[in-house]
Amino acid sequence: MKKPTQEERRRQCERKRRYRTQGDAMDAALLAGVERRRSAYLCPLCKHWHLTSA
Repeated sequence: MKKPTQEERRRQCERKRRYRTQGDAMDAALLAGVERRRSAYLCPLCKHWHLTSA
């Protein structure tokens, strides 16, 4: 599997919700009832937090 291009990574980032802090991201997962299946990561492109499948 090839690595995504910079443009593909940018588009992936733009489709995701952004959170100011890791706590905000995990709170959103908790409210959605998916906290056990999600983790948060700091995006190197936008410098915000996103949720991902754990």
